[in-house]
Amino acid sequence: MTKRANGPFEVKLNPQKPDNVQAEGAKLGRMSIEKQFHGDLEATSQGEMLMAMTEVKGSAGYVAVERVSGRLDGRNGTFILQHSGTMTRGTPELSVTVVPDSGTGGLVGLVGKMAINVEGGNHSYEFEYALPDA
Repeated sequence: MTKRANGPFEVKLNPQKPDNVQAEGAKLGRMSIEKQFHGDLEATSQGEMLMAMTEVKGSAGYVAVERVSGRLDGRNGTFILQHSGTMTRGTPELSVTVVPDSGTGGLVGLVGKMAINVEGGNHSYEFEYALPDA
């Protein structure tokens, strides 16, 4: 059975030094991610992001992986989210998916997809997921 979790979250992105000078010149970047989720998912996460800018204003891409640790649907555990996002001349497209078999503890077997919304600088999530019966 598919369930939904919603709520706000805070995010801190910290730029990291490129691994090599060529990456810097190619408009490639790297950031660490820290999040605090509230609402139906009470959790923290840490991760890494790689991004690429283009010469066209409003066009870019990023990939990220973050490990989420906390409580969902009354169960404690961890899981990993994988992000893949593009921006085409200001129009975003984003996919955030639970990595298969990444759930631990009470979240073993978790599957799902997360939508991220940003309005007025405030972030929120909509998480559509399923867990096996306890």
